[in-house]
Amino acid sequence: MDYRLTISYSRSSGPGGQNVNKVSTKAEVRFHVNTADWIPEDVRQKIIAMNRSRVNKAGELLVTSELSRSQQRNLRDCIKKISNIIVEASKKPPEPTTENMALRASRLEKRNNERLKQKKINSAIKQTRRVDFD
Repeated sequence: MDYRLTISYSRSSGPGGQNVNKVSTKAEVRFHVNTADWIPEDVRQKIIAMNRSRVNKAGELLVTSELSRSQQRNLRDCIKKISNIIVEASKKPPEPTTENMALRASRLEKRNNERLKQKKINSAIKQTRRVDFD
């Protein structure tokens, strides 16, 4: 079964001494978001929108890890990152309560009244600057 993951390893930077130059421990996982039909369409679009710099033109989410000197730990870290991205994109914003809606409406009305009051003050100042030539 195709899990839509492409895994590759390359040489890692960072600590490790001569091991860094010999062993390919950096894990790079490509997850094809568009063909993951087990994820709802709106969540897939949100994943792409939230990770624009990580998604290539082919629709693959590119995740890398070079935290550890072990391929398996880096692969586990990549898969954990992908699952966290999916969980974050799946979160729904909380529904606004009637109390919050009333509070927002009152704040909006207060802001609008303050703006109109300031406009009247500015208008009065400009009225006093006018000179009548009668």
